[in-house]
Amino acid sequence: MSTTAELLKGAAELFPDEVVTSAHVRHFELPAGAGRFALITLDNGFDHTKPTTFGPQSLANLNTAIDQVEAEAANGEIVAAGITGKPFIFAVGADLKGVELLKKHDEALAIGKGGHDVFKRLSALAVPTFAYYNGAAMGGGVEVGLHCTYRTVSKALPAFSLPEVFLGLVPGWGGCAILPNLIGAEKAVQVIIENSLNQNRQLKGKQVFELGIADALFEGADFLEQSLVWTAGVLNGSVAVERPEIDRGEGWDAAVAKGRAIADSKVHGAAPAAYRALDIIEAAKDGDLQKGFDAEDQALADLIMGGELRSGIYAFNLVQKRGKRPAGAPDKSLARPVTKVGVVGAGLMASQLALLFLRRLEVPVVLTDIDQERVDKGVGYVHGEIDKLLGKGRINQDKANRLKGLVSGVLDKAEGFADADFVIEAVFEEMSVKQKVFAEVEAVAPAHAILATNTSSLSVSEMASKLRHPERVVGFHFFNPVAVLPLLEIVKGERTDDASLATAFGVAKKLKKTAVLTKDAPAFVVNRILTRFMGEIQNVIDEGTSVETAEKAVEPLGLPMSPLVLLELVGPAIGLHVSETLNRAFPERFTVSPNLKAVVEAGKRGFYVYKPENGFKPELDPEVAALLKQGDTVLTEQQVRDRVLDAVAQEIGLMLEEGVVAEAQDIDLCLITGAGWPFHLGGITPYLDREGVSERVNGKRFLAQGVASVPA
Repeated sequence: MSTTAELLKGAAELFPDEVVTSAHVRHFELPAGAGRFALITLDNGFDHTKPTTFGPQSLANLNTAIDQVEAEAANGEIVAAGITGKPFIFAVGADLKGVELLKKHDEALAIGKGGHDVFKRLSALAVPTFAYYNGAAMGGGVEVGLHCTYRTVSKALPAFSLPEVFLGLVPGWGGCAILPNLIGAEKAVQVIIENSLNQNRQLKGKQVFELGIADALFEGADFLEQSLVWTAGVLNGSVAVERPEIDRGEGWDAAVAKGRAIADSKVHGAAPAAYRALDIIEAAKDGDLQKGFDAEDQALADLIMGGELRSGIYAFNLVQKRGKRPAGAPDKSLARPVTKVGVVGAGLMASQLALLFLRRLEVPVVLTDIDQERVDKGVGYVHGEIDKLLGKGRINQDKANRLKGLVSGVLDKAEGFADADFVIEAVFEEMSVKQKVFAEVEAVAPAHAILATNTSSLSVSEMASKLRHPERVVGFHFFNPVAVLPLLEIVKGERTDDASLATAFGVAKKLKKTAVLTKDAPAFVVNRILTRFMGEIQNVIDEGTSVETAEKAVEPLGLPMSPLVLLELVGPAIGLHVSETLNRAFPERFTVSPNLKAVVEAGKRGFYVYKPENGFKPELDPEVAALLKQGDTVLTEQQVRDRVLDAVAQEIGLMLEEGVVAEAQDIDLCLITGAGWPFHLGGITPYLDREGVSERVNGKRFLAQGVASVPA
């Protein structure tokens, strides 16, 4: 049987590039004469921008520190021990770069076992142990604290979570077993399942305390000092720590059942992690922690060797790394400063854009439209949203006044845009209208000003073709709602120059958007793929398959919403318009559904109605059902799914051949950040590879083996 040290040594050899965390032990006398105390501080030697993680060597270092503390406790040299992190960071869990390198089940098992063997020693010491969550704590960082006897948390702590299920793992170093036994199954399911599947929702320090994960809450400024005073109180008996009785009966079972319902609604059985975590929580009901730890080890190893986790890590890396360094962006030194922004249009989209530019750039923003009433409404919307931020305490009165002072509206473009550096249009999606607007703006804006279009599908090159300076026109396609979806497709027209493109990327960064460079091709990336996807769903309905079967067929993809609910969100008229644009460009692949046309002409907002007596579940609108003209070809769910996925795989293959984006990775980044495509799929291309669709349709995988999959 291998010892923990041997296990970790073997794992460390597989992972030579680990950013190693040290575990420093220091001693001091506790206040009020409570005795000598040993504090372990986790620190990787970098500032807070490189958070502390646990790779094999880091776990080995913590193990060595515990050797020392264990000996001191056994010899009566200390009365208690604690663990904390470097400034602003406690620890953010396992080092995922190492997980990606694992090729064998037993290597993966060693990672789970190694973490458990080290962390368990904290609860086995001869003296009480304390975790001081001083800063960001995630995954294994949370779990190392759960193995301690007591925990305190800083009010300033910005992010605390068990995000493993979000990535395709389970909390595998004690989280699934200990947390429900500490705070009850219902709250544990909320933290482990619900928060993870809600785009990895984070807890703040106060919430960590209110959930009962921490026993005390202190201000950030003197957090460690206050924690040590409290520790002394616990040790000398002046502070009593009370924890609620855990419901180990029906309440526990109900919590697990609720967790399964949440998982079903989010991933529809398509990703195993949530269900494995719930199995461990269910089994932890009898309080046998070791049995829970063994189950965590097995689940961790199985999931590490599965495709979903590799896809989850791939998706995480896309968003965190590739999203911050866009492929193909020109040298940022070419970017010009933007000190004033013009917005053509004052409708809802234009007003959302004005608000975003105002909040992120904090420069004057001026809106124009065809009449004063529209202009006033647009400016009024921005003022109203600023008031909401003020009401929620997100900004103070001074900032609110300053922002309101920076936004204005005028009818005369010459007055509004004469000194603007960046002008974006958000007017009706019609080529002649857009060309007219740009001609008017070019006549009055400075020679250096960028002219940006928020078009979702029209040609940027054609829009710029009648201008004297087409080189300064760039596509700047946001996704609705603008404040929520991170993606910004930056479209390079045929004549867009590098300085204009660099300026666009510079602005995107200040707007805190994930920018992806795309060629000027019909509907760019997200809308082209979604329109092909939706078009195939629409086709099978038109041919005779029921709406219900067509919708259910793609449930295993675990998408955030079904295709027809998405159509409702986008708006059937916009969906029809984009399908018509793509049909003109690629008539052999993109159809225009007569049924969708009929729905739009009837003025319907979508295919469904939502009734309170049916719990607001989507039901086919009887008026829409009466409009549908269907053929007699009825497909099964599997046949529908195959057709839809084949169509998407074909379209992505063609887009990559056309050079719409640099690589398949950019397609995935666009779908994750612009369409909410699930992290556990890694976007779309890893899923198509894993299901064998890529090879069936295109004769090859989109990604090399080992990228978003287990290395060969």
